[in-house]
Amino acid sequence: MKFSHFIKSFKEPMIALSNAPYRGGLTKANGFFFMMVHKNYSGNYREDCRRFEEEHNLKNFVGFMTAADVEKVLAVAKKGSVTAYVTAGITNPAIAGEEPPPWSPGTINIALVIEEGLTVGALVNAVMTATEAKTYTLLTMGYKATGTTSDGIGVFAFEGDIEWAGTATRLGINIGKAVRKALEESIKKWSEL
Repeated sequence: MKFSHFIKSFKEPMIALSNAPYRGGLTKANGFFFMMVHKNYSGNYREDCRRFEEEHNLKNFVGFMTAADVEKVLAVAKKGSVTAYVTAGITNPAIAGEEPPPWSPGTINIALVIEEGLTVGALVNAVMTATEAKTYTLLTMGYKATGTTSDGIGVFAFEGDIEWAGTATRLGINIGKAVRKALEESIKKWSEL
C-alpha cells in the first residue's frame, strides 16, 4: 500500500495550539503535517512522527496522523484570513457524552491557519468555533455524531492582540465557513472511496 502525506510549511513560525499526537499543546511551529498510517496502526506514534519529520527534513512541525488516504481525502477551503485543511474518515462516529462505538480507525483532522495575530485565549476560542462547525457539518450531512473517537485539531496563527474568535466575530464566521466547506468536501471524497 502506498502511503500519502501532506506537509504544510509556514513562511515564518506561528503559534500553535493543538491536540496533535506530535508536538501537540501550545508551541511554536514551522508548519504541520498529516501523516498516513496503516488502518491497524499500533506503533510508537511519537517516534514514528519524529522519524517522519527527520526523513522530510522538517523541524518543529506539528504532526497529525490518519488512516485515511490523505491524497484522496484532503480538502482545503479559504475564507478571509482563515484556511482550513481537513482530512476525514468517519468509520467510528461518536457522540460526546455517550459510550463510544467499538474502536475502528477513522479520524477527522482539522488544521486552521489564521494569518492574523491572536492571543492564546483566541486560539482556544478558534478551537471551539471549529469544533462547533465540525459538529454542525456532520449533523447536516446525516451523521448522528459530534465527531469521531480520535479527532485532531490544530490552530496556527501569529502572536498578536485579537482576543476573540467566537461565532459572533468576523474571524469566527470565517473559521466556521472554512471548516464547514473543507469538511463537507473531505467527507464526500472519503465516502466515494
